[in-house]
Amino acid sequence: MSSQNNKDRLVFVPLGGSGEIGMNLNLYGYGPEGKEKWIIVDLGVTFGDASTPGVEVIMPDPEFIAARADDLLGIVLTHAHEDHMGALAAFWPQLPVPVYATPFTMYLVRDRLAEAGLLDQVPLHEVPLSGHISLGPFEMELVTLTHSIPEPNALLIRTPAGLVLHTGDWKIDPDPLIGSPTDAQALMDAGEEGILAMVCDSTNVFTEGEAGSEAGVRDELIKLVGEQEGRVAVAAFASNVARLQTAVEAAEHNGRMVCLVGRSMHRMMGAARHVGLFANAKPFIDEEEAAALPKKDVLYLCTGSQGEPRAALSRIASGSHRHVKLSPGDSVLFSSRVIPGNEKSIFALQNALASAGVNVIGEKERHIHVSGHPCRDELRQMYAWARPKIAIPVHGERRHLIEHAKLARDLQVPHGFAPRNGDMIMLSDAGAELVDEVPNGRIHRDGNVLTRADSGALRERKKLAFAGAISVAVAVDDAGYIHSGPEANLFGMAEPAGGFDAVIETLCDAAQKAIENMPKRSRGDERATEEAVLQAVRRLAPRIWGKRPHVDVLILPL
Repeated sequence: MSSQNNKDRLVFVPLGGSGEIGMNLNLYGYGPEGKEKWIIVDLGVTFGDASTPGVEVIMPDPEFIAARADDLLGIVLTHAHEDHMGALAAFWPQLPVPVYATPFTMYLVRDRLAEAGLLDQVPLHEVPLSGHISLGPFEMELVTLTHSIPEPNALLIRTPAGLVLHTGDWKIDPDPLIGSPTDAQALMDAGEEGILAMVCDSTNVFTEGEAGSEAGVRDELIKLVGEQEGRVAVAAFASNVARLQTAVEAAEHNGRMVCLVGRSMHRMMGAARHVGLFANAKPFIDEEEAAALPKKDVLYLCTGSQGEPRAALSRIASGSHRHVKLSPGDSVLFSSRVIPGNEKSIFALQNALASAGVNVIGEKERHIHVSGHPCRDELRQMYAWARPKIAIPVHGERRHLIEHAKLARDLQVPHGFAPRNGDMIMLSDAGAELVDEVPNGRIHRDGNVLTRADSGALRERKKLAFAGAISVAVAVDDAGYIHSGPEANLFGMAEPAGGFDAVIETLCDAAQKAIENMPKRSRGDERATEEAVLQAVRRLAPRIWGKRPHVDVLILPL
């Protein structure tokens, strides 16, 4: 298809997921410049780490599309992973449009919206597998793929300007255990029709070969569980329902009862059963029942494979879990990969388990994990099916996107573009053209508060974590003379030679002299007094500690 109106254009705008793995938010717009109609494909989160103290969830900034909410037609979710749908409840009030998803994903959407008190407000449209969605100039067809969660879908997005294949997350698994294999015929048919652009997953672009089949993991996990004599805990991503199925089969094959541990496990199992999965599995037991059984009869299926401090496995390792206890001779099987950035927390968790005499076995020791994303041979196969004119790599760090674009060129794709978040890319028969750069960024969920990443709060918190803080309070009269104080308090400061009492006295003396040495014309000026004390303490602190702590001064006027 080609545009019938030269003033209309098709644009793609990633606001998240192009420059990082996770936090996906993709926009497609069609229409005259500045008057486009828009759809959102996926609206996800990523998670905080040591570089974001106190921030557990990070989301893409939707400012650009929120300002165009009147022209937004809908939100389409490709699958139920948090990095593709986890920000929906937080941002839907700014983006009040219908939401489209297949049954498994919609089950979890309803659960999250109910938690946020939005369930009765959001128009939800459950779409069958291989179904169709029509939104203004966008005619969409869902294509079944394989991934590590039920019902992963690619989108064939038909517009007057051409056909776009948006893959979402995928791999090629001939024996996925849950769901149907990749609908290769639909992809080949679309390739015959003519695909203008393919927007494609880049996660494993540096890995040769194939990701591997879940069937191989099942066989190895069955064998490995059979080798264990004590209690067995399998740590996996709760969202990897294929792996949960594998763990359940391994337990049943070896005469063990399954106990789910962790809220996310129960939530994901509820979604899986909603779409008919696990219908033939034996009933699961609760934590108290599991504790009463002989060790050889139990398999715990746990959250916390990434060392999350509040997840089930961390509480088990610390001995603080109410019902689940592991002891020498028990085993924890990490049926997951180490996500970059989580190494320290994972290794600390594994060392804590090992110190308690628990056997720790991971993917490096045994074949008990495969990725849910395509390696290079699978990417080559997808390009052979789709034969797009334009390659748009997404879902990767900058180096992933650049390498993916290079691979596409090697596969004779005529045009390619490795986007950055905020790039507005016009797609046409002439190729991909950067036509604008739009506002983009990150939103932090700090407790119950959403705040922009550049607000300064995180910068101050990092400084406090690195250098500590000093507070000084002093009461002064109207004439600017000290009535009481100064009093100093230290927060997160190391004890220097001479002890805390001596250094506090030194800081208070410096604050007092700063006030007493103020010019007469400045006395009584609260701001001037505060600044004088602030500068005095700031000058002194580096000489004591060799670093610059945060300094807070409180002047109490009488």
